[in-house]
Amino acid sequence: MTDRSRSPYRSGRRGPGKGGGQPGRPAPAPGTAVRRVAYDVLRAVQERDAYANLLLPAKLKDRGLDGRDAALATELTYGTLRRQGTYDAILDACVDRSLSSVDAEVLPLLRLGAHQLLSTKIPPHAAVSATVNVARRAVGQHRARFANAVLRKVGARDLDAWTGIVAPDRDADPVGHLAVVHSHPRWVVEALAAALGDDLSGGLAETEALLAAHNERPGVTLLAKPGRASVADLVEGGAQPARYSPHAAYLAEGDPALVREVRQRRAAVQDEASQMVALALTRVRVKGADARWLDACAGPGGKSALLAGLAGRRDARLLSAEVQPARAGLVASAVERSVRDAARVVVADSTRPAWRESAFDRVLADVPCTGLGALRRRPESRWRRTPQTAAELAPLQTALLERALDAARPGGVVAYVTCSPHLPETSGIVEPVLAARSDAELLRAADHLPETADVAAGRDGMYAQFWPHRHGTDAMFLALIRKRG
Repeated sequence: MTDRSRSPYRSGRRGPGKGGGQPGRPAPAPGTAVRRVAYDVLRAVQERDAYANLLLPAKLKDRGLDGRDAALATELTYGTLRRQGTYDAILDACVDRSLSSVDAEVLPLLRLGAHQLLSTKIPPHAAVSATVNVARRAVGQHRARFANAVLRKVGARDLDAWTGIVAPDRDADPVGHLAVVHSHPRWVVEALAAALGDDLSGGLAETEALLAAHNERPGVTLLAKPGRASVADLVEGGAQPARYSPHAAYLAEGDPALVREVRQRRAAVQDEASQMVALALTRVRVKGADARWLDACAGPGGKSALLAGLAGRRDARLLSAEVQPARAGLVASAVERSVRDAARVVVADSTRPAWRESAFDRVLADVPCTGLGALRRRPESRWRRTPQTAAELAPLQTALLERALDAARPGGVVAYVTCSPHLPETSGIVEPVLAARSDAELLRAADHLPETADVAAGRDGMYAQFWPHRHGTDAMFLALIRKRG
């Protein structure tokens, strides 16, 4: 199946180039500099575990690329990362030895060329020649000839024809088929199907819809920080009011940094589901005092920015704790000049808290996780995470939830949040912790999210789970827990 993106550089079939030429005439091949930026980022992601969303903007600025060149470099980078699994299966059929034996510095070039040939409307000769030009400069003439030969084989068929050849049979191996066609590791397909409760005998239709959504370019959602900006301000700047969050707006196009409120740090980029899980925590009724709030894992500060504004409006105070000093600095920037300066930021390890127990009325524990809920925005995560990653995170997630419950006063409420729907990180953490304690009870999270349909999940629908293919958001998980008196 062809990846359909909203990018002007992508299409399900090859067609005429864009630009000022006559209809039907291909546009000139974009410059080598654009491919070189994409290649450098792809190689850094592969070899140094770099993050594309952090490295690419710096590379574009350093190389002086903007406008259409920057847009093309972005598409080539993210498109290649999203479809890497599919391209690797195709490339494996086009090299005369195992793909794992191909030089590490050559493999990103082959993937970059395959993406242009199979998922963009860049003319085939331009895709091959421009990529080979990068290869000559980056890896030498000999390996450039190898790349040229392989890419010419790739260009002999379109994407649908190739996936029909390299993907396992759908009836015999539905998980393997989806893994290749939609470019996800097999274990991730299995994990997402389990989280959705999708039936293997039913063809995994909803799982396929989710995988397809992961390969779409996500839109930009802005947060109007309460008390500092309004949705009306963002709409005046060209955004559209969001569907769910009363503090959110969608930016249809353009650089968020060009929005006045973002430049002034009165607004920020934040996924709508991230806003909603934080809002749900503030909506639970607590008896008695409601003056002390805690964000136990605050970096980089998006949820703290929202909570700080809401806390200030209620004469409450927010303590934002982050274990990494650099990320704590980001939190401080995010909450700066919040309503009544309601937030205080500390560098602290919330598994060994410096605060006393039963000190807070509301506690957010947005714990470190595999990030499988944000694969649209960080596509490289799907190739880095393994089942072992989740197993290694489980003790930390458990400790953070336990200490969050300790920090809440009797009658207070805790929100356990992950940007992952993977069951070992969600209900697999919450249920054992609650089973071992007599002082905590699970609340029905969906009751505090009336704007959203179809978010109830898990045991008796007590949890909330957002999904890209249902809600257009990241796959955020929420459990709300009350500390018993």
